[in-house]
Amino acid sequence: MQADPVTLFVYDLLLAGEREHELLNGAAFLGVARTRAECTLVDLGFFPALLLGGDVSVVGELYRIDKKTRFELDVKRQCPVLFQRVNVTLEDGSVAETYVMREEQVRGKRRLKQGSWRDRFLPRPRTMPTSPLIEALKKR
Repeated sequence: MQADPVTLFVYDLLLAGEREHELLNGAAFLGVARTRAECTLVDLGFFPALLLGGDVSVVGELYRIDKKTRFELDVKRQCPVLFQRVNVTLEDGSVAETYVMREEQVRGKRRLKQGSWRDRFLPRPRTMPTSPLIEALKKR
């Protein structure tokens, strides 16, 4: 690995088992991490986008990558035109680089309130209380 490694937070197709994970070129896996609840995760259909600002803690993975791999990821992510590479604060207070989009790029797209790309197809939790009649029927 080259000098000056970078800590990268991934939340998207770069996650282990996802279709672009091989782009990390054998980078060192540092563990699972979450951002502070200051983000928004957006479902763009084929991939997610992270926005700075919001109230969601996004789950992802941390990798130590070299500058060559970071450059290759910048090219793949069309940085800084499509994505921007920025620092994000994690739950434990540490900082890592990640890729984000701007709000105007994702306007009208579905927000993933649970903060996980992998959990995007899970049923959404009920937000309305059930009626007493339904509760009584469930107990039968």
